[in-house]
Amino acid sequence: MSKRLMLFTLQTFSTTGGIQKMTRALAHSLSGLSYGNDWDFSLWSVYDADRDLMPQYVPKGNFLGFNHNRIKFILKTMINARKIDVVILSHLNLALAGLLLKMINPKCKVFLVAHGIEVWRPISVLKKIFLRHCDKVICVSNFTMQQMISRHHCAPFKCTVLNNTIDPFMEFPVAFNKPDHLIKKYSIDNHNEVLFTLSRLASTEQYKGHDQVIRALSRLKERFPRIKYILSGQYDENEKIRIEKLIADYQVGGHVILTGFLKEEELIPHFLLADLFVLPSKKEGFGIVFIEAMACGVPVICGNVDGSIDAVYSSELGTAINPDDLVQLEAEIAGYLKNKLTVDAKKNIQTQCLSHFNEKNYMIQLAEMIKNG
Repeated sequence: MSKRLMLFTLQTFSTTGGIQKMTRALAHSLSGLSYGNDWDFSLWSVYDADRDLMPQYVPKGNFLGFNHNRIKFILKTMINARKIDVVILSHLNLALAGLLLKMINPKCKVFLVAHGIEVWRPISVLKKIFLRHCDKVICVSNFTMQQMISRHHCAPFKCTVLNNTIDPFMEFPVAFNKPDHLIKKYSIDNHNEVLFTLSRLASTEQYKGHDQVIRALSRLKERFPRIKYILSGQYDENEKIRIEKLIADYQVGGHVILTGFLKEEELIPHFLLADLFVLPSKKEGFGIVFIEAMACGVPVICGNVDGSIDAVYSSELGTAINPDDLVQLEAEIAGYLKNKLTVDAKKNIQTQCLSHFNEKNYMIQLAEMIKNG
């Protein structure tokens, strides 16, 4: 008899972010596994509409978008509960649906994906109850798993680590030339040393570390007078004001390029433009952006106090530093810039990254979790 497997998500296709990227890759892997294992797979999304579907990830017939109608989503979940064998919840905010499933159909295996900050803080009573009743917590990093065990007292046997994978439709560069159109756009040339950060820039999330990079620039510019720091990501007005004040205070106005939001198709060209990707964050659940950078042959510097450690494979693929240590940050950046990578070195970074964070490995681990319950 075919196993009915479902993935419940908040948002998968209508917005772009780390969790959305992870969920798209997860959906594609589950869709692929369903064919090989005679599973009946469906993806339901609370906030996406049917028109938001990207069919390369999931066939149209396997997707249902509820277009923000949470009541309809819950009712349909309850109606179909007895038909579901395994459900994966992509976010803890779907805890109510998971609890209802277990109440109506105790035999249904309910898995939760735990990302980062959403499970690193106090949670509601309902979510605590759900964690006691779910069958497995799939953690995107070892740090997140330790948080689930220590903070929320999840049983260690219930927790497992499944690192995120590179998007299966990411087009990896085969040449590593800096894009001419960006060189022209930003008025730089091949003699400029280019740092790059890509992150959501929110005044409520001042832990990403881009402010530390701006501070480090004030000294780095003395050794590298042509250095440029491209800081990209959607920002709110308060954060823009804060960043602009930092730039003025540290007198690095001629060295920082604040781009704002980048479309998906703009990401790889910006990675290729960079000599180094820098994001010394304190609260990354994993950091898909790190493996995207390395898949483009770009070395990375990340923080060493969160899930970023897994993204750089315990520092085998990149450099993890104390995000509060400005001296260390400056020294590590300078070390990379003094010895720019050759094409062969960039290719090696790409190869090593893809050998660890590829969909094949991801699917093997995922299939084992589902089959073993």
